[in-house]
Amino acid sequence: MARNISARVKERIMLAASKGRGLSAAADTSGRRISMAEFGVRGSWRVLQTTAAVYPRAIKWLLQRRQPTPAELRELFETLGATYIKFGQFIASSPSIFPKEYVDEFQHCLDQTPSLPYSKIRQIVEQDLGKPITAVFAEFDEVALASASIAQVHAAKLLTGEDVVVKVQKPGVQAILTTDMNAVYLLIRLFELILPNTDKDAVAGLVEEMYQSMIDECDFFKEADNLREFRKFLSDSGNEIVMAPKPYTNASGGKVLTMERFYGVALTNEMAMSKGEFDPASSLFSALNTWFASLTQCPFFHADLHSGNLMIMPDGKVGFIDFGMVGRIQPEAWQAIFSLFMAISEQNYQLMAESMVSVGITRDKVDVDSLTKDIQKLFEGLNSLDPQRVLENRQGEGINSLLSELGDIARKYGIRFPRAFTMLLKQFLYFDRYMELLAPGADIFQDDRVDFYLN
Repeated sequence: MARNISARVKERIMLAASKGRGLSAAADTSGRRISMAEFGVRGSWRVLQTTAAVYPRAIKWLLQRRQPTPAELRELFETLGATYIKFGQFIASSPSIFPKEYVDEFQHCLDQTPSLPYSKIRQIVEQDLGKPITAVFAEFDEVALASASIAQVHAAKLLTGEDVVVKVQKPGVQAILTTDMNAVYLLIRLFELILPNTDKDAVAGLVEEMYQSMIDECDFFKEADNLREFRKFLSDSGNEIVMAPKPYTNASGGKVLTMERFYGVALTNEMAMSKGEFDPASSLFSALNTWFASLTQCPFFHADLHSGNLMIMPDGKVGFIDFGMVGRIQPEAWQAIFSLFMAISEQNYQLMAESMVSVGITRDKVDVDSLTKDIQKLFEGLNSLDPQRVLENRQGEGINSLLSELGDIARKYGIRFPRAFTMLLKQFLYFDRYMELLAPGADIFQDDRVDFYLN
């Protein structure tokens, strides 16, 4: 059964990959055309790497007649690299889908890899842009500002004088993604270990959704389009408080993205905030309201607004950066999701149950009355253990715990939350933490400074 599902998923994934402008079966990540033989060699090497990492661990678990612990799975994902690290980060940010012990453990799944030497980066840039690096950039820092499994970022200056950052995709990423998806059965089996009571088609759907997200992250043409679209949204709405970097088309390609450089500090940099001549809380609410507006007024919303992707400028303006991961949602779906969040805030069990059914995907008719009773038991149990726990669970890490428990109840009734819900939830968690830091005492659902743009 699982193998049949994996074959269907692989077929859909490969079709999706073939449509992406950033991925092609006969080009490597620097844009250089490669032979199928060379592609096959890279793929074979990846298969060997995967086998070497998985086989001894699998034998150990079989001999001990047990499933891997969350820590063992997290370590395996980190060993396997890019594709699996991204999947691990998805688990960490999805408390409504995955059990709490896995969500907690995969918070430690790090995507920090050594940067490539400048000689290799220069080669990739020149091959992708089709010209010498000195024909595009007056300066190009040889030391990377940041490095992850898919790309690394360098500071530079254009010949026309603008300060920019250059995002360069690392070589071999496409071969790794393609080979890993050819072994999609392994991914499905790993996820079945984490979600043993979930329908196999639902697990396969999760894998497919996550892989599509990775394809999008590797498509720098699409990320440049996202930047232009978001800047248009800001302009059309007259928003002069929030900024997004300008992409430079003539200095960009499929594997190289050159963008305006912002000089700001992370939203969570308390020391820098205290020295600024602006109100940090006001900047935060501007960012929050802009994000809510994008849910209904922009073709997409930014789906990865961790503190490193929100910058506060010296004048108090807010910069949104890194548009590789975005989400899309229909207005009616946003209404249902907002109702669920409000129900959680107000402990309205009936509305919570109805909203979970509206938001989720299920094949069977759900007994809403029974679901309501289970939710009520959960909250009453929390209150009986500690009267302050529910209040605390609306703050920071506590939301993860609460939503993990709600996710357990949802799985009992065959409800699967869609990817868009998970993306939205992650941003709510981020903004809730930012409010604790910059606007302590404020309630995201009750504060008059927050506009949810529901109409």
